[in-house]
Amino acid sequence: MRDHTKLRAFVLADELVIMTYQLTRVFPREEMYGITAQMRRAAISVPSNIVEGCARDGHKEYLRFLKIAFASLKELHYQYSIAKRIGYLKNNQTNNYEAKIIETEKVLAALIRSLNTV
Repeated sequence: MRDHTKLRAFVLADELVIMTYQLTRVFPREEMYGITAQMRRAAISVPSNIVEGCARDGHKEYLRFLKIAFASLKELHYQYSIAKRIGYLKNNQTNNYEAKIIETEKVLAALIRSLNTV
């Protein structure tokens, strides 16, 4: 069993969850069950799948859950871009958020690549 708290990908994804909840607080009330819920679900899916993968015994299962986490992260990135384009977010609110998404994508992708060669 792996310790997920030692993975930089987990730490970044965990921070992204908090940022997502804070960012989506300003979304219109009518979006509570729309893009707000979708972004929150996608965000929390990333570290959750990393944790579940770490709890699995086999290398193949671990890698599969990391790939699911990465897919959720890409989904979140797209949903963020939609929220920004429809005017729910302003540039000054989102610079750190998008940078965190991109950094998390890079770190998680590197982890997946390193495990693919094992």
